[in-house]
Amino acid sequence: MCLSIVMIAVLCVFADKGAARPQVFVPDPITGYAIGGHDPVSYFVDGYPRKGDRKHEYKWGGVEWIFVNEGNMAAFARDPEAYAPRYAGCGGFALSEGFATAGSPFIYAVVEGRLVFFHSVVNRFLFVVNGSQLTQDAQDNAGRVGCMPEL
Repeated sequence: MCLSIVMIAVLCVFADKGAARPQVFVPDPITGYAIGGHDPVSYFVDGYPRKGDRKHEYKWGGVEWIFVNEGNMAAFARDPEAYAPRYAGCGGFALSEGFATAGSPFIYAVVEGRLVFFHSVVNRFLFVVNGSQLTQDAQDNAGRVGCMPEL
């Protein structure tokens, strides 16, 4: 409950020009890192999120990212859009419905080769079952609600 309140406060503070969500990757209010300090490459390499190490920091998309090792950091640096969560970390299903919600780095799926976060397990299921159509709907709404990072 407290984390939800903190996330809402962070989103309000960073809101820009009436957008529901800022057009950058929002740093985690506790760790200060993108996606809560998890290594985005680990979702693809290890199949689950792993906490990064502060020795391996890389700035991209307006925020610091941390990685498990130098190899993961180098892979991300070569092609950050391949590993960063799609829609700047907004929840994919809610976005397909036209709403911006913060996605969780623990509720995710790789859809069409891209990492997508979700607000709930039910939202993940609904999105994955209807992947192609909802991916297009989410993409169409992303710019309108502020879920496209400025790169």
